Amino acid sequence: MLASAIVYAGIILAIVGLALVVRPLPRLGIATRLRASLVMVVGIALVVIGLLAPARESRVSRPTTRLDQFTPRWQFREIHTIRVAAPPDRVFAAIKEVRADEISLFRALTWIRRGGQPLPESILNAGDRDPLIDVALRGGFVRLAEDPPRELVIGTAVHTPPGARDTLTPQLFLRPPAGYALAAMNFLVTADGPNASIVTTETRVFANGRSTRRRFAAYWRVIYPGSAIIRRMWLRAVRQRAMRQP
Repeated sequence: MLASAIVYAGIILAIVGLALVVRPLPRLGIATRLRASLVMVVGIALVVIGLLAPARESRVSRPTTRLDQFTPRWQFREIHTIRVAAPPDRVFAAIKEVRADEISLFRALTWIRRGGQPLPESILNAGDRDPLIDVALRGGFVRLAEDPPRELVIGTAVHTPPGARDTLTPQLFLRPPAGYALAAMNFLVTADGPNASIVTTETRVFANGRSTRRRFAAYWRVIYPGSAIIRRMWLRAVRQRAMRQP
């Protein structure tokens, strides 16, 4: 995601500039603290540009999945794919059974995401006994669709307006109220030969309202790299579990 890349490039440049303010390095062409300060200012400017860049809305032209049904429009999206040497029914079962402790870096990244704070059981603070999907459904997510062995869709509200009292239901995703940012994630399994599958996980977020979209855009661009790593590791855990099942 370009805006997220700009944010992190700016952070790195700002840190480098700050270090050069403390100790200029003439061999890098930064012989004075003034030049180092300019590097730091450019980095900060890139961070601001990345955080405030507008988020364009996209939409599906023809729904083909259950995810399309519940989030036909979005401003924020990530998608990851993996091939698994197992039939769709085993893969779908693995998706529902994978635990947090099977996903590499999951605990470290979610610990960073919640700022090290202890939280009630949720996808950001999952134990190692129950499947992660079950933990998510108990901790703020709702099941939007389940069509075994093809597709599982879950969703949550990542931002709600002050005083909101709407119950999180599948119907809420079909008509998102103003001020809401709703996220939906699916796992889509398609056969790839007699004993293999292609697994895709896609996350879409629709923010209804200009201020909601702007606020969530800044948050999304900061968390995107960690979120992408979690999704990739999640797919690898699904593959490992599906391939070791009898």
